[in-house]
Amino acid sequence: MTRQQAMLSLLQGVAADKAAYRTLLGLLEQQFEAALRHRQARLGELAQEISALVDTMEARRRERVELAARLVGAQGGMEQVFALLKHEPRARLEADWAELEQMVREAKACGKRNGDLLAEQYTIMEKVLKGEDQIYEPV
Repeated sequence: MTRQQAMLSLLQGVAADKAAYRTLLGLLEQQFEAALRHRQARLGELAQEISALVDTMEARRRERVELAARLVGAQGGMEQVFALLKHEPRARLEADWAELEQMVREAKACGKRNGDLLAEQYTIMEKVLKGEDQIYEPV
């Protein structure tokens, strides 16, 4: 693979991840709504969709790391990749990268919110089904 092909592949991967994160954010919102409404079947479907999407995105992330290393060396990162581009393509990639980083933060926050809700629902259900833990043993 030439340097030009590596750069093109990296740029395409960033664009694909932006689209994938938009999809992921939508799925996480659907997951939250399904959890609020206790729709277990839908939660299972969403978990499978989210897992498949995240696996694909992780593969692209690993590829991006390899491509960046090929372009700027093993110790380099995206900042060094940006420096390889002329002004307009560089500005576009920097904006896309910043947008992607923001979507990653949003997805992490949504995932935490969903996990917290599901954990809280589980705790409440356990208390309802099994009762409260006794602090002191009855006499």
